[in-house]
Amino acid sequence: MGAQDRAGRQTHDVTPVRPGVLLVAQPEMGDPNFAESVVLVLDVDDEGALGVVINRPSALLVATVFEEWRDLVDAPEVLFRGGPVGADGALALALLRDSEQVPQGFRPVVGRLGVLDLETPTDLVETALSRLRIFAGYAGWGPGQLEDEIAEGAWYVVPSRPEDPFGVEAEGLGRAVLRRQPGELAWHSTRPADSGLN
Repeated sequence: MGAQDRAGRQTHDVTPVRPGVLLVAQPEMGDPNFAESVVLVLDVDDEGALGVVINRPSALLVATVFEEWRDLVDAPEVLFRGGPVGADGALALALLRDSEQVPQGFRPVVGRLGVLDLETPTDLVETALSRLRIFAGYAGWGPGQLEDEIAEGAWYVVPSRPEDPFGVEAEGLGRAVLRRQPGELAWHSTRPADSGLN
C-alpha cells in the first residue's frame, strides 16, 4: 500500500520526477489544459520543470508549417499540441537509430530520445533519426509547482518507453501507459474520468 495524499486519499509509490518520465493526468486534474493528457518531462531543476504533452494531435499538417520535415515525421503527419506555453513556437522530439551517432542539433533527454533543433538542416540528421514528431508549445511549471500538483493527486508519475511520444493512437495513450504499470497503478487505467462514478 502507498502513502496518503493531503486529502487523505490512498496513493501509490511515486517515480521520481526527472527528464524522461511521463506525467499522466489523473481524473482529478483540475486544469482543463491538461485533462486526459500525457506529458513527457524534458527538464527538471531548481527553477521548475518543462515538458511536452505527447497525446494531443492537431488538424494542422506539418507540411503546412515545416515543409522540409514533412517526409521525416511519424504518422499522423500533423503538428501536436505540446502545451499552453509558447504555442506559437515549436519543438521536435526525435528518436535516434543509434545512440553512438548523435547528430548536430540533437539534445538527449533519456537514452536515444531527445529534442531536435528544427533549424538543423534535414540532410544532416535524416539518416540518424528513426522517429520524429513536432509539437507546438510546451508545458512549464515554476519552482515547486509540479511537486505540489503531484502531492494534490493531479498526476501519476511513471517511466516512459522510447516509442511513447510517437504512437498513432494518441487518444488512449494515458490508459495504455497505466495498464502496463506494475501492481496497483494498472487498475487505475480503468477509472472513469468522473471519479464520482467510481
